[in-house]
Amino acid sequence: MTTPKAASWPPRRVRSSRPPDLDALTGLRSGKPHYFPEHRTYAERLRRVISALERISAALMRTTEGSEALVRAVVEAAAEHLSADWVLFALVDGELTEARPRHLVRGPDGAEWTDVRKVPDGVREHLLAVVHGAADDDGGHDAEAHRRHVHVPVKLDGRVVGGFVAWTPPSREVDETDRSVLGILAGQTAAALQNCALLDHSARLLARSTRQADDLAKRHTELQATQAELGAARQREVLDSERHRIARELHDSVTQYALSAGMHIELARTEVADPRLRGHLDTAKDLTRRAVEQLRSAIYALHHGEGEADEDLPSMLRRLSGVHMPDELRVEVRIGGEPVPLPAECEQSLFRIAGEALFNTAVHADASRAVVRLAYGGGRVRLTISDDGTGSPEEVRRNLRAASVSCRSGEHRGLVNMAARARELGGTLTFRRARLGGLQVQVDIPARGALTTGVGR
Repeated sequence: MTTPKAASWPPRRVRSSRPPDLDALTGLRSGKPHYFPEHRTYAERLRRVISALERISAALMRTTEGSEALVRAVVEAAAEHLSADWVLFALVDGELTEARPRHLVRGPDGAEWTDVRKVPDGVREHLLAVVHGAADDDGGHDAEAHRRHVHVPVKLDGRVVGGFVAWTPPSREVDETDRSVLGILAGQTAAALQNCALLDHSARLLARSTRQADDLAKRHTELQATQAELGAARQREVLDSERHRIARELHDSVTQYALSAGMHIELARTEVADPRLRGHLDTAKDLTRRAVEQLRSAIYALHHGEGEADEDLPSMLRRLSGVHMPDELRVEVRIGGEPVPLPAECEQSLFRIAGEALFNTAVHADASRAVVRLAYGGGRVRLTISDDGTGSPEEVRRNLRAASVSCRSGEHRGLVNMAARARELGGTLTFRRARLGGLQVQVDIPARGALTTGVGR
Protein backbone atom coordinates (compact mmCIF):
# COMPACT_ATOMS: atom_id res chain seq x y z
CA MET A 1 0.00 0.00 0.00
CA THR A 2 1.37 3.24 -1.05
CA THR A 3 1.35 5.98 1.47
CA PRO A 4 0.65 9.58 0.20
CA LYS A 5 3.69 11.73 0.43
CA ALA A 6 3.40 14.31 3.12
CA ALA A 7 2.84 17.84 1.88
CA SER A 8 5.47 20.41 2.73
CA TRP A 9 4.53 23.42 4.85
CA PRO A 10 4.27 26.19 4.14
CA PRO A 11 3.11 25.49 0.62
CA ARG A 12 5.34 26.74 -2.16
CA ARG A 13 3.99 29.65 -4.24
CA VAL A 14 3.63 29.15 -7.92
CA ARG A 15 4.91 32.14 -10.00
CA SER A 16 2.29 33.22 -12.54
CA SER A 17 3.36 34.11 -16.04
CA ARG A 18 0.54 36.80 -16.41
CA PRO A 19 1.74 40.38 -15.64
CA PRO A 20 -0.36 42.52 -13.26
CA ASP A 21 -2.71 45.03 -14.96
CA LEU A 22 -3.75 48.61 -13.92
CA ASP A 23 -7.03 47.37 -12.48
CA ALA A 24 -5.20 44.96 -10.15
CA LEU A 25 -2.82 47.70 -9.00
CA THR A 26 -5.46 50.38 -8.34
CA GLY A 27 -8.15 48.03 -7.05
CA LEU A 28 -10.81 49.80 -9.09
CA ARG A 29 -12.16 46.52 -10.48
CA SER A 30 -12.30 44.40 -7.37
CA GLY A 31 -11.92 46.75 -4.44
CA LYS A 32 -13.97 49.90 -5.42
CA PRO A 33 -16.18 49.27 -8.39
CA HIS A 34 -17.94 52.70 -8.01
CA TYR A 35 -14.76 54.86 -7.98
CA PHE A 36 -14.04 55.11 -11.69
CA PRO A 37 -17.43 56.50 -12.79
CA GLU A 38 -17.25 59.15 -10.05
CA HIS A 39 -13.73 59.96 -11.10
CA ARG A 40 -14.84 60.46 -14.67
CA THR A 41 -17.70 62.67 -13.55
CA TYR A 42 -15.36 64.72 -11.39
CA ALA A 43 -12.83 65.02 -14.21
CA GLU A 44 -15.54 66.13 -16.62
CA ARG A 45 -16.78 68.76 -14.20
CA LEU A 46 -13.24 69.94 -13.61
CA ARG A 47 -12.66 70.24 -17.34
CA ARG A 48 -15.87 72.23 -17.73
CA VAL A 49 -14.95 74.53 -14.85
CA ILE A 50 -11.48 75.19 -16.24
CA SER A 51 -12.93 75.81 -19.68
CA ALA A 52 -15.55 78.11 -18.21
CA LEU A 53 -12.95 80.07 -16.25
CA GLU A 54 -10.91 80.48 -19.41
CA ARG A 55 -13.99 81.85 -21.17
CA ILE A 56 -14.68 84.20 -18.26
CA SER A 57 -11.08 85.40 -18.28
CA ALA A 58 -11.21 86.00 -22.04
CA ALA A 59 -14.53 87.85 -21.68
CA LEU A 60 -13.24 90.09 -18.90
CA MET A 61 -10.27 91.04 -21.09
CA ARG A 62 -12.79 93.01 -23.17
CA THR A 63 -13.18 95.53 -20.34
CA THR A 64 -10.93 98.06 -22.07
CA GLU A 65 -13.09 97.87 -25.22
CA GLY A 66 -16.10 99.29 -23.42
CA SER A 67 -19.23 97.96 -21.78
CA GLU A 68 -20.90 96.89 -25.04
CA ALA A 69 -18.08 94.50 -25.98
CA LEU A 70 -17.92 93.25 -22.39
CA VAL A 71 -21.65 92.44 -22.16
CA ARG A 72 -21.58 90.51 -25.44
CA ALA A 73 -18.49 88.59 -24.32
CA VAL A 74 -19.92 87.51 -20.94
CA VAL A 75 -23.26 86.46 -22.48
CA GLU A 76 -21.36 84.41 -25.04
CA ALA A 77 -19.25 82.83 -22.28
CA ALA A 78 -22.38 81.85 -20.31
CA ALA A 79 -24.07 80.41 -23.39
CA GLU A 80 -21.05 78.32 -24.37
CA HIS A 81 -20.57 76.98 -20.86
CA LEU A 82 -24.19 75.87 -20.49
CA SER A 83 -24.77 74.99 -24.16
CA ALA A 84 -27.85 77.10 -23.52
CA ASP A 85 -30.82 77.64 -25.81
CA TRP A 86 -31.55 81.06 -24.35
CA VAL A 87 -29.39 83.43 -22.31
CA LEU A 88 -30.34 86.90 -21.22
CA PHE A 89 -28.45 89.53 -19.35
CA ALA A 90 -30.10 92.66 -18.02
CA LEU A 91 -29.33 95.56 -15.69
CA VAL A 92 -31.72 96.98 -13.13
CA ASP A 93 -33.12 100.38 -14.01
CA GLY A 94 -31.06 103.11 -12.33
CA GLU A 95 -28.00 100.91 -11.77
CA LEU A 96 -24.73 101.24 -13.67
CA THR A 97 -26.34 103.94 -15.76
CA GLU A 98 -23.36 104.38 -18.07
CA ALA A 99 -23.29 100.71 -19.14
CA ARG A 100 -24.58 99.84 -22.62
CA PRO A 101 -26.49 97.84 -23.71
CA ARG A 102 -28.93 97.70 -20.82
CA HIS A 103 -30.01 94.20 -21.79
CA LEU A 104 -29.02 91.49 -24.23
CA VAL A 105 -30.93 88.33 -25.30
CA ARG A 106 -29.16 85.47 -27.13
CA GLY A 107 -31.31 82.87 -28.85
CA PRO A 108 -30.81 79.20 -29.78
CA ASP A 109 -29.14 80.11 -33.06
CA GLY A 110 -26.59 82.31 -31.28
CA ALA A 111 -28.11 85.50 -32.70
CA GLU A 112 -29.06 88.55 -30.65
CA TRP A 113 -32.76 89.34 -30.32
CA THR A 114 -32.96 93.12 -30.32
CA ASP A 115 -36.77 93.22 -30.38
CA VAL A 116 -37.77 91.76 -27.01
CA ARG A 117 -41.43 91.70 -28.08
CA LYS A 118 -40.63 88.74 -30.35
CA VAL A 119 -38.89 86.53 -27.79
CA PRO A 120 -40.81 83.77 -25.95
CA ASP A 121 -43.08 84.94 -23.17
CA GLY A 122 -41.05 83.22 -20.44
CA VAL A 123 -37.83 84.90 -21.55
CA ARG A 124 -39.53 88.31 -21.79
CA GLU A 125 -41.07 87.90 -18.31
CA HIS A 126 -37.68 87.12 -16.77
CA LEU A 127 -36.13 90.08 -18.61
CA LEU A 128 -38.74 92.49 -17.25
CA ALA A 129 -38.36 91.03 -13.78
CA VAL A 130 -34.60 91.66 -13.80
CA VAL A 131 -34.99 95.17 -15.23
CA HIS A 132 -37.49 96.10 -12.51
CA GLY A 133 -35.28 94.66 -9.77
CA ALA A 134 -37.51 91.71 -8.83
CA ALA A 135 -36.06 89.11 -6.45
CA ASP A 136 -34.31 86.02 -7.78
CA ASP A 137 -37.00 83.56 -8.79
CA ASP A 138 -34.66 80.64 -9.44
CA GLY A 139 -36.17 78.71 -6.55
CA GLY A 140 -39.77 79.10 -7.73
CA HIS A 141 -39.59 76.48 -10.48
CA ASP A 142 -40.49 72.81 -10.36
CA ALA A 143 -37.79 70.17 -10.31
CA GLU A 144 -37.79 69.64 -14.08
CA ALA A 145 -37.50 73.36 -14.78
CA HIS A 146 -34.86 73.72 -12.07
CA ARG A 147 -32.63 71.20 -13.87
CA ARG A 148 -32.77 73.21 -17.10
CA HIS A 149 -33.06 76.77 -15.83
CA VAL A 150 -30.71 79.03 -13.88
CA HIS A 151 -31.13 82.58 -12.61
CA VAL A 152 -28.04 84.25 -11.10
CA PRO A 153 -28.20 87.82 -9.78
CA VAL A 154 -25.44 90.32 -10.56
CA LYS A 155 -24.47 92.07 -7.34
CA LEU A 156 -22.27 95.07 -6.63
CA ASP A 157 -21.48 96.29 -3.11
CA GLY A 158 -24.22 94.03 -1.71
CA ARG A 159 -27.04 95.27 -3.94
CA VAL A 160 -28.52 93.61 -7.02
CA VAL A 161 -27.67 95.58 -10.16
CA GLY A 162 -28.71 92.99 -12.77
CA GLY A 163 -28.94 89.30 -13.52
CA PHE A 164 -28.14 86.36 -15.79
CA VAL A 165 -30.95 83.98 -16.81
CA ALA A 166 -30.37 80.86 -18.95
CA TRP A 167 -32.35 77.89 -20.31
CA THR A 168 -30.59 74.71 -21.39
CA PRO A 169 -31.79 72.01 -23.80
CA PRO A 170 -33.27 68.73 -22.44
CA SER A 171 -29.95 66.94 -22.79
CA ARG A 172 -28.09 69.47 -20.62
CA GLU A 173 -28.89 69.66 -16.92
CA VAL A 174 -27.69 72.52 -14.71
CA ASP A 175 -25.78 71.40 -11.63
CA GLU A 176 -24.28 73.21 -8.69
CA THR A 177 -20.97 73.54 -10.46
CA ASP A 178 -22.71 75.47 -13.26
CA ARG A 179 -24.38 77.74 -10.73
CA SER A 180 -21.03 78.42 -9.06
CA VAL A 181 -19.42 79.25 -12.39
CA LEU A 182 -22.23 81.62 -13.30
CA GLY A 183 -21.99 83.18 -9.84
CA ILE A 184 -18.30 83.89 -10.49
CA LEU A 185 -19.16 85.26 -13.93
CA ALA A 186 -21.89 87.51 -12.46
CA GLY A 187 -19.62 88.91 -9.74
CA GLN A 188 -16.77 89.59 -12.16
CA THR A 189 -19.16 91.13 -14.67
CA ALA A 190 -20.41 93.65 -12.09
CA ALA A 191 -16.85 94.67 -11.21
CA ALA A 192 -15.85 94.81 -14.88
CA LEU A 193 -18.83 97.01 -15.79
CA GLN A 194 -17.92 99.39 -12.99
CA ASN A 195 -14.33 99.42 -14.28
CA CYS A 196 -15.67 100.16 -17.77
CA ALA A 197 -17.54 103.14 -16.38
CA LEU A 198 -14.42 104.35 -14.55
CA LEU A 199 -12.28 103.88 -17.66
CA ASP A 200 -14.82 105.71 -19.79
CA HIS A 201 -15.03 108.51 -17.24
CA SER A 202 -11.24 108.71 -17.09
CA ALA A 203 -11.05 108.81 -20.88
CA ARG A 204 -13.56 111.67 -20.98
CA LEU A 205 -11.64 113.51 -18.28
CA LEU A 206 -8.41 112.98 -20.19
CA ALA A 207 -9.98 114.20 -23.43
CA ARG A 208 -11.43 117.23 -21.67
CA SER A 209 -8.09 117.92 -19.99
CA THR A 210 -6.34 117.64 -23.34
CA ARG A 211 -8.82 120.03 -24.92
CA GLN A 212 -8.44 122.43 -22.01
CA ALA A 213 -4.64 122.18 -22.24
CA ASP A 214 -4.79 122.88 -25.97
CA ASP A 215 -7.18 125.76 -25.35
CA LEU A 216 -4.94 127.16 -22.61
CA ALA A 217 -1.90 126.85 -24.87
CA LYS A 218 -3.77 128.63 -27.64
CA ARG A 219 -4.95 131.35 -25.28
CA HIS A 220 -1.42 131.67 -23.90
CA THR A 221 -0.09 132.14 -27.41
CA GLU A 222 -2.80 134.69 -28.15
CA LEU A 223 -2.04 136.46 -24.87
CA GLN A 224 1.65 136.63 -25.71
CA ALA A 225 0.83 138.00 -29.17
CA THR A 226 -1.54 140.55 -27.62
CA GLN A 227 1.08 141.57 -25.08
CA ALA A 228 3.62 141.97 -27.88
CA GLU A 229 1.14 144.07 -29.86
CA LEU A 230 0.36 146.18 -26.79
CA GLY A 231 4.08 146.66 -26.16
CA ALA A 232 4.67 147.65 -29.78
CA ALA A 233 1.65 149.98 -29.66
CA ARG A 234 2.99 151.55 -26.47
CA GLN A 235 6.38 152.06 -28.10
CA ARG A 236 4.77 153.63 -31.15
CA GLU A 237 2.72 155.84 -28.89
CA VAL A 238 5.83 157.03 -27.07
CA LEU A 239 7.70 157.56 -30.35
CA ASP A 240 4.75 159.42 -31.88
CA SER A 241 4.51 161.64 -28.84
CA GLU A 242 8.24 162.43 -29.01
CA ARG A 243 8.11 163.10 -32.75
CA HIS A 244 5.19 165.45 -32.32
CA ARG A 245 7.01 167.27 -29.55
CA ILE A 246 10.12 167.67 -31.72
CA ALA A 247 7.96 168.80 -34.63
CA ARG A 248 6.33 171.47 -32.45
CA GLU A 249 9.72 172.64 -31.21
CA LEU A 250 11.07 172.86 -34.74
CA HIS A 251 8.02 174.73 -35.93
CA ASP A 252 7.85 177.14 -33.01
CA SER A 253 11.58 177.85 -32.71
CA VAL A 254 13.95 176.88 -35.52
CA THR A 255 11.51 177.56 -38.35
CA GLN A 256 10.53 180.90 -36.91
CA TYR A 257 14.17 181.88 -36.52
CA ALA A 258 14.88 180.89 -40.12
CA LEU A 259 11.89 182.88 -41.37
CA SER A 260 13.00 185.87 -39.33
CA ALA A 261 16.51 185.57 -40.76
CA GLY A 262 15.07 185.57 -44.27
CA MET A 263 13.01 188.66 -43.53
CA HIS A 264 16.09 190.51 -42.20
CA ILE A 265 18.11 189.46 -45.25
CA GLU A 266 15.38 190.79 -47.53
CA LEU A 267 15.30 194.03 -45.53
CA ALA A 268 19.08 194.41 -45.77
CA ARG A 269 18.99 193.59 -49.47
CA THR A 270 16.70 196.52 -50.20
CA GLU A 271 19.12 198.92 -48.50
CA VAL A 272 22.35 197.69 -50.09
CA ALA A 273 23.43 199.22 -53.39
CA ASP A 274 26.65 197.26 -53.92
CA PRO A 275 25.85 194.53 -56.54
CA ARG A 276 28.41 192.17 -55.05
CA LEU A 277 26.84 192.40 -51.60
CA ARG A 278 23.38 192.10 -53.09
CA GLY A 279 24.50 188.84 -54.74
CA HIS A 280 25.66 187.46 -51.40
CA LEU A 281 22.39 188.50 -49.81
CA ASP A 282 20.45 186.79 -52.62
CA THR A 283 22.40 183.59 -51.96
CA ALA A 284 21.74 183.87 -48.22
CA LYS A 285 18.05 184.45 -48.91
CA ASP A 286 17.90 181.37 -51.17
CA LEU A 287 19.66 179.21 -48.59
CA THR A 288 17.28 180.46 -45.92
CA ARG A 289 14.31 179.57 -48.12
CA ARG A 290 15.68 176.09 -48.70
CA ALA A 291 16.30 175.64 -44.99
CA VAL A 292 12.69 176.58 -44.27
CA GLU A 293 11.47 174.11 -46.90
CA GLN A 294 13.54 171.30 -45.43
CA LEU A 295 12.37 172.14 -41.95
CA ARG A 296 8.79 171.95 -43.13
CA SER A 297 9.53 168.61 -44.81
CA ALA A 298 11.08 167.32 -41.61
CA ILE A 299 8.13 168.57 -39.57
CA TYR A 300 5.71 166.85 -41.95
CA ALA A 301 7.67 163.60 -41.74
CA LEU A 302 7.68 163.77 -37.96
CA HIS A 303 3.94 164.31 -37.88
CA HIS A 304 3.39 161.40 -40.31
CA GLY A 305 6.13 159.09 -39.10
CA GLU A 306 4.22 155.83 -39.50
CA GLY A 307 2.56 156.67 -42.79
CA GLU A 308 -1.14 156.49 -43.52
CA ALA A 309 -3.28 153.54 -42.44
CA ASP A 310 -2.94 150.52 -44.74
CA GLU A 311 -0.41 152.38 -46.89
CA ASP A 312 2.20 150.18 -48.54
CA LEU A 313 5.79 151.08 -49.29
CA PRO A 314 5.26 152.06 -52.96
CA SER A 315 2.49 154.46 -51.91
CA MET A 316 4.66 155.90 -49.14
CA LEU A 317 7.50 156.52 -51.61
CA ARG A 318 5.15 158.23 -54.08
CA ARG A 319 3.88 160.46 -51.31
CA LEU A 320 7.41 161.23 -50.17
CA SER A 321 8.41 162.35 -53.65
CA GLY A 322 5.83 165.15 -53.59
CA VAL A 323 6.13 166.36 -50.02
CA HIS A 324 7.97 169.65 -49.54
CA MET A 325 10.55 168.95 -52.19
CA PRO A 326 12.19 172.03 -53.73
CA ASP A 327 10.50 173.22 -56.87
CA GLU A 328 13.68 172.78 -58.90
CA LEU A 329 14.05 169.09 -57.87
CA ARG A 330 11.90 166.70 -59.88
CA VAL A 331 11.44 163.29 -58.22
CA GLU A 332 10.27 160.18 -60.09
CA VAL A 333 9.25 156.89 -58.44
CA ARG A 334 9.47 153.55 -60.28
CA ILE A 335 8.27 150.17 -59.01
CA GLY A 336 9.57 146.91 -60.51
CA GLY A 337 8.58 143.29 -60.01
CA GLU A 338 5.67 141.86 -58.01
CA PRO A 339 5.43 143.57 -54.58
CA VAL A 340 5.65 141.21 -51.62
CA PRO A 341 4.29 141.96 -48.15
CA LEU A 342 6.88 143.26 -45.69
CA PRO A 343 6.55 144.00 -41.98
CA ALA A 344 5.49 147.55 -41.19
CA GLU A 345 8.79 148.19 -39.38
CA CYS A 346 10.73 147.06 -42.46
CA GLU A 347 8.77 149.35 -44.77
CA GLN A 348 9.23 152.25 -42.36
CA SER A 349 13.00 151.72 -42.33
CA LEU A 350 13.17 151.70 -46.14
CA PHE A 351 10.94 154.77 -46.20
CA ARG A 352 13.33 156.55 -43.78
CA ILE A 353 16.34 155.64 -45.90
CA ALA A 354 14.66 157.03 -49.03
CA GLY A 355 13.65 160.20 -47.19
CA GLU A 356 17.17 160.79 -45.88
CA ALA A 357 18.70 160.19 -49.31
CA LEU A 358 16.26 162.64 -50.98
CA PHE A 359 16.91 165.18 -48.22
CA ASN A 360 20.65 165.01 -48.90
CA THR A 361 20.00 165.29 -52.63
CA ALA A 362 17.86 168.40 -52.16
CA VAL A 363 20.21 170.12 -49.70
CA HIS A 364 23.72 169.12 -50.73
CA ALA A 365 23.75 167.78 -54.29
CA ASP A 366 22.42 170.80 -56.23
CA ALA A 367 20.41 168.30 -58.31
CA SER A 368 17.47 168.92 -60.63
CA ARG A 369 16.31 165.32 -60.99
CA ALA A 370 16.08 162.27 -58.75
CA VAL A 371 14.77 158.76 -59.44
CA VAL A 372 13.57 156.42 -56.69
CA ARG A 373 13.44 152.75 -57.76
CA LEU A 374 11.89 149.94 -55.69
CA ALA A 375 12.46 146.48 -57.22
CA TYR A 376 11.10 143.11 -56.01
CA GLY A 377 12.49 139.78 -57.24
CA GLY A 378 14.71 136.82 -56.49
CA GLY A 379 13.71 136.80 -52.84
CA ARG A 380 15.18 140.28 -52.36
CA VAL A 381 14.07 143.90 -52.28
CA ARG A 382 16.26 146.66 -53.76
CA LEU A 383 15.80 150.37 -53.14
CA THR A 384 17.89 152.87 -55.12
CA ILE A 385 17.88 156.67 -55.06
CA SER A 386 19.77 158.23 -57.98
CA ASP A 387 20.28 161.92 -58.88
CA ASP A 388 22.07 164.11 -61.38
CA GLY A 389 23.75 166.25 -58.75
CA THR A 390 27.33 166.89 -57.70
CA GLY A 391 27.63 164.26 -54.98
CA SER A 392 30.73 162.06 -54.94
CA PRO A 393 30.46 158.38 -53.86
CA GLU A 394 34.04 158.44 -52.51
CA GLU A 395 33.37 161.52 -50.40
CA VAL A 396 30.11 160.05 -49.05
CA ARG A 397 31.82 156.79 -48.08
CA ARG A 398 34.63 158.77 -46.42
CA ASN A 399 32.13 160.87 -44.46
CA LEU A 400 30.27 157.70 -43.37
CA ARG A 401 33.46 156.08 -42.09
CA ALA A 402 34.44 159.21 -40.20
CA ALA A 403 30.99 159.63 -38.68
CA SER A 404 30.88 155.95 -37.65
CA VAL A 405 34.15 156.35 -35.72
CA SER A 406 33.35 159.70 -34.10
CA CYS A 407 30.32 161.91 -34.61
CA ARG A 408 30.49 164.30 -31.68
CA SER A 409 29.56 167.24 -33.89
CA GLY A 410 26.47 165.45 -35.17
CA GLU A 411 27.54 165.83 -38.80
CA HIS A 412 26.57 163.10 -41.25
CA ARG A 413 24.26 161.56 -38.65
CA GLY A 414 21.84 160.79 -41.48
CA LEU A 415 24.39 158.57 -43.25
CA VAL A 416 25.04 156.66 -40.04
CA ASN A 417 21.30 156.13 -39.53
CA MET A 418 20.88 154.86 -43.09
CA ALA A 419 23.69 152.32 -42.65
CA ALA A 420 22.27 151.17 -39.28
CA ARG A 421 18.78 150.65 -40.71
CA ALA A 422 20.19 148.61 -43.61
CA ARG A 423 22.09 146.37 -41.19
CA GLU A 424 18.99 145.85 -39.03
CA LEU A 425 17.16 144.64 -42.13
CA GLY A 426 19.92 142.12 -42.84
CA GLY A 427 20.94 144.02 -45.97
CA THR A 428 23.68 146.23 -47.39
CA LEU A 429 24.05 149.95 -48.13
CA THR A 430 26.28 151.01 -51.05
CA PHE A 431 27.14 154.30 -52.76
CA ARG A 432 28.17 154.49 -56.41
CA ARG A 433 28.02 156.79 -59.42
CA ALA A 434 24.53 157.02 -60.91
CA ARG A 435 23.77 156.81 -64.63
CA LEU A 436 22.20 160.24 -64.28
CA GLY A 437 25.66 161.57 -63.45
CA GLY A 438 25.30 162.11 -59.75
CA LEU A 439 25.16 159.82 -56.70
CA GLN A 440 23.28 156.55 -56.35
CA VAL A 441 22.29 155.17 -52.93
CA GLN A 442 21.39 151.48 -53.02
CA VAL A 443 19.92 149.23 -50.31
CA ASP A 444 19.58 145.46 -50.82
CA ILE A 445 17.67 143.38 -48.27
CA PRO A 446 16.33 139.80 -48.25
CA ALA A 447 12.56 139.78 -48.59
CA ARG A 448 12.15 136.72 -46.35
CA GLY A 449 14.80 137.83 -43.89
CA ALA A 450 13.00 141.12 -43.49
CA LEU A 451 9.96 139.21 -42.30
CA THR A 452 11.80 137.82 -39.29
CA THR A 453 14.50 140.35 -38.48
CA GLY A 454 14.02 142.57 -35.47
CA VAL A 455 13.61 145.92 -37.21
CA GLY A 456 13.53 149.10 -35.19
CA ARG A 457 14.70 147.64 -31.90
